[in-house]
Amino acid sequence: MTRVAVVVFPGSNCEYDVMSAMAQLGASAELVFHSATTLGDVDGVILPGGFAHGDYLRPGAIARFSPVMTAVSDFAAAGGAVLGVCNGFQVLTEAGLLPGALQKNRGLTFLCQPTTLVVSSTRSVLTRAATPGQELVIPINHFSGAYTCDDETYASLVRHDQIVLRYRDNPNGSRDDIAAVSNEAGNVVGLMPHPERAMSTLLGSADGRVLLEGFLGLGVGAGAGRGGGVGAQ
Repeated sequence: MTRVAVVVFPGSNCEYDVMSAMAQLGASAELVFHSATTLGDVDGVILPGGFAHGDYLRPGAIARFSPVMTAVSDFAAAGGAVLGVCNGFQVLTEAGLLPGALQKNRGLTFLCQPTTLVVSSTRSVLTRAATPGQELVIPINHFSGAYTCDDETYASLVRHDQIVLRYRDNPNGSRDDIAAVSNEAGNVVGLMPHPERAMSTLLGSADGRVLLEGFLGLGVGAGAGRGGGVGAQ
């Protein structure tokens, strides 16, 4: 069975949502606290949403110095699958594992609503089970979720096909409607929307399943996507 570490910082609040989603997909998830220096024997790592260290200074700025982030960085460098959701995305950018940054939403408004995403690339561990152009309804819940980067970084993202998901109707002012990006290898991905909250039509949408199934490698053939990580064949 696939084993996933869910990293918990002081102020994380979505870890149990992530664990529930993993269980629904047949994966074994375990909490790993920010003070840990190792991840254990796991196949993938998820940094969940919340307000790590109260978002003091700026979201993710303190969490990046947590002892566990050295282990996360080493795991990613070895090709392991790493996913940051919302605050987890912010932590990954602060830690230098993903390019760019997340700034306050356009209009300085906290957003909590369903959004429609368009799959821009399937060359990542998150989207390898999806299809290009596929539309997914996934909720957002953030105040600092507008993706930004300089022109050189943006050109590199486009050149290396690192823009993973875009908003169909940009809710927060993100550059080029960006909702998710990957590293060049495709094994590290961050997104602001919450796929773990879109696991059932009874709760509005089950579209998060295709993303998390991709992360776990479910239904993914040999050689699909990039990076080793979870579910590599």
